[in-house]
Amino acid sequence: MRHDETPTLSPPAAPSTTVPKSPGPSPWMLRIVTIGLVLAALNLRPAITSLGPLLEEVRDSLHMSGSVAGLLTSVPPLCFAVFGFMAPRLARRFGPGAIVCAGMAAITAGLLLRPFVGGTAGFLAASALALMGIAVSNVLMPVIVKRWFPDRVGTVTGLYSMALALGTALAAALTVPVTDALGGSWRTGLAVWAGLAAVAILPWIPLVRDRGGASGPAAGAPAPALRITRSRTSWALACFFGLQATAAYITMGWMPQIFRDAGIPAGTAGVLLAVTMAMGVPLAFVIPRVASRLRTQGPIVLVLSGCGLLGYAGLYLAPAGGAWLWALLLGIANCAFPLALTMIGMRSRSGAGVVRLSAFAQSTGYLLSIPGPLLVGVLYQHSGGWGLPLALMAALLVPQTVAGMLAGRDRTIEDEC
Repeated sequence: MRHDETPTLSPPAAPSTTVPKSPGPSPWMLRIVTIGLVLAALNLRPAITSLGPLLEEVRDSLHMSGSVAGLLTSVPPLCFAVFGFMAPRLARRFGPGAIVCAGMAAITAGLLLRPFVGGTAGFLAASALALMGIAVSNVLMPVIVKRWFPDRVGTVTGLYSMALALGTALAAALTVPVTDALGGSWRTGLAVWAGLAAVAILPWIPLVRDRGGASGPAAGAPAPALRITRSRTSWALACFFGLQATAAYITMGWMPQIFRDAGIPAGTAGVLLAVTMAMGVPLAFVIPRVASRLRTQGPIVLVLSGCGLLGYAGLYLAPAGGAWLWALLLGIANCAFPLALTMIGMRSRSGAGVVRLSAFAQSTGYLLSIPGPLLVGVLYQHSGGWGLPLALMAALLVPQTVAGMLAGRDRTIEDEC
């Protein structure tokens, strides 16, 4: 070193600025959320599938025409569309846990009041109250899964989808036997399902004050504003959701009547519907897990649609002779619902994106599904048979398959918006 050089001193090390990670949710809270998801899912379909096996008795008692009965089967998607759009705003203001808790309370009240308010208008109004609770819960289920279980979306979605299918099947299978055991009144047979909904309120009470769900990036990271309507994937997912919902509500509302018209007793028709719904119990757990491991979900869409076409063809050609096989095939086809829920969780990178995508896809989808059950009722009444309604149901599977293939592509709405 020369004498005129000044020694260079290295700067002192900067103090560590690492921010400690916020602790994740406690195992106890995760168990509470899991129990809440399962119990809530059990109550998302009995309001609908308990009505199918007793629809003839309800029509006779309330003096409904076939067209009005078709309107009754269109009420669920109408309520899901209207009230589903409200779910994100309500969740931002009160928290998703509080809204699901209120939804379970609305289901309880609606199911308890529906059989006893008197008249078709009162029946529809009480049904709408229960369906309002189902609608907001429908939208918020994927949101809660994404927030509390961001690394297990497929597994937890499969768990509550399986519970949803189980509740659907139980209501279809047990409504007629329970009605007979309680004296034969359809009013009592429908009201009894309010008890299951009341139990589902309890695990959500600790989450009423929660405003943000679990901690972590999936829950709390702000997302840029998304113009969801600019995303082709969101539109494809909405169409897929709407068309599968059309098929599901036609099946839940009218399949028992198809079997009864073929000479099958009411109790057996209810069990056949239960078989259709019960197929979703194992498959609703398996399909989301498989779908979450695939880059594209198109192959699953093709398999489900093929089963649906075979089931509709069987109902037309031999409704009584192959009743159990057609029930099984349509049960497989109905598993497009848990597939759609899984794709909602996979097509966005953030919790906020899932909120908007879930609300858009489900509400728009249910809005698209409204005419289907009503049109089936009109065709059935004016044609005097099931040929035209079944042809319509089979034809709708074509655009459903196309939309599902598009929605199943490996991309996110953030990429497109």
